[in-house]
Amino acid sequence: MLLFENPVLQRELLTNLRANRAFVLMLVYQLVLSLVLLLAYPTSQRVDLTADSSVARQLVDFFFLGQYILASLMAPTFASGAISGEKERKTYEMLLASPLRPWAIVIGKMVASLTHLAVLIIASLPIITLALPLGGVSIYEVLGAYLWLMISIVLFGSIAIACSCGFQRTSSSLVVSYLIILPLVIVGALFWRFMESTGSTRLYLAVFVLPPIYLTVSYVLCAWTAKRLLYPPDVGSEGKDVVDLEEESKHAIGMIIQRDQFPDRLFAPPRRTALMKDNANPVYDKEIHAELFSQGTLMLRLVIQISMLLAIPLMAYFLFIQAQYSPWYISYVLVFNILVAPVFSAGAITSERERQTLELLLTTELQSKQILWGKLLSGFRVSYVLTMFLMWPMVLAFVLAMDRYGSNWLSVVAYFAVVLVAAMFNSASALLCSVVCKKTSVAMLASYSVLLTLYFLPVAAWYIATSFADSGISFDWLKRLGVVSPLLTVFWVPMDGNLLESITANARTGDWWPVLGYFALTLASIAGILATTSLFLRNRWGMTGR
Repeated sequence: MLLFENPVLQRELLTNLRANRAFVLMLVYQLVLSLVLLLAYPTSQRVDLTADSSVARQLVDFFFLGQYILASLMAPTFASGAISGEKERKTYEMLLASPLRPWAIVIGKMVASLTHLAVLIIASLPIITLALPLGGVSIYEVLGAYLWLMISIVLFGSIAIACSCGFQRTSSSLVVSYLIILPLVIVGALFWRFMESTGSTRLYLAVFVLPPIYLTVSYVLCAWTAKRLLYPPDVGSEGKDVVDLEEESKHAIGMIIQRDQFPDRLFAPPRRTALMKDNANPVYDKEIHAELFSQGTLMLRLVIQISMLLAIPLMAYFLFIQAQYSPWYISYVLVFNILVAPVFSAGAITSERERQTLELLLTTELQSKQILWGKLLSGFRVSYVLTMFLMWPMVLAFVLAMDRYGSNWLSVVAYFAVVLVAAMFNSASALLCSVVCKKTSVAMLASYSVLLTLYFLPVAAWYIATSFADSGISFDWLKRLGVVSPLLTVFWVPMDGNLLESITANARTGDWWPVLGYFALTLASIAGILATTSLFLRNRWGMTGR
């Protein structure tokens, strides 16, 4: 009943695997992997298999780490809406009232959500085996790596399913899933990268030690989810659409948001006690005071606590112990904003459509620019203030380590500017996706896809250009792609002992042109995105479908 005769599993599999996007995703995934292998594969007519095969091992590790990171990014997108989607579609009570046991629902939802991702991973196995003839890597290492990857997918999926059961909205479960999975991905990537020299030990840990731990954690999470489905606290008259924030704070465990105190009022302003000013934007006022926090502050509290908990060791190491690695900490801040910004902006317009209030909003006397700026600024304000919480350690490092950062004050300012511009771009692009798409879940997936492609694809291109340049092909054109990614821009900011000097000998410490190029290109892109969004709002067809 759990697998072979599970109606939830059968229905989800038929819906997901027969969709057109499943075949398109499979095609794009295979084409990208094939292109990477083609670029990095040796082009010599004769290849000496008895020579050093470090290039082949590098290629295999690059493939595996790339898929490991992609799996961590894709698993929550497939699984975080498995149960919260039922709540949003108002079919949650019908599912619980069915004769299915809670374990059958959990297993069916998780297996159906992760099957498509597992198919993608397995389909890439024939491509990576083409690197085996180069030597240096055995088939057992590849199979062991893929076994660990599949078990990791199960762990990521169970985390996303648990978050999906605990939250009312898919957006909330998605961002919390990402923040929980993020440290696991960092530790897993470091484990695989730095234990490269101990191949047998790494293979033993990946096959015999880590999988039992991962499966045990997955079982505990699935058991908690099944128990919550058996005794659901969010069904019936108790499951309110709007949460009383004062009542929620009385039962909150851990951090409590005080909306009338600094700095909480920056991202969660207190309720209005006076009339709104005549020149105020009613859309912005409504969003920032009511809409963004109508489902309570549980997601917000978890986001702050998890991000700060992870930031403490990263801050200590990258900003104080190894100060020359400060761009790595800024990269963590940028990744955090990538995860958070779509949550508060991707549902700005689609939520109106889902509540059947979009037509009412469009027929008001409000101008399109008022709607645009109200929606944009409310989401940007919350996401940017949360991101700035992680940038305060940079100010602390500047004050306490003046000998290191004092002469590089302009570089510190550039770090803050890169984060600001990137946050603006993230919110603007998420708002555009919200205008174009019809559902919040689709808008969030589109936002994450755009941001991850623009930010991480240049990083992969840079890695290929610097690691596989011995293949005989010029990769200089790949390096130019880095101008669109803030993750690479922060490494281009001139600092004493800049990290890029250890990556490529062509890096010049005093060269600010790539950084200025990023600012110019991104600001122009933001202007284009806002103009396109405003055009859709004025024409109205982009939202109403007419």
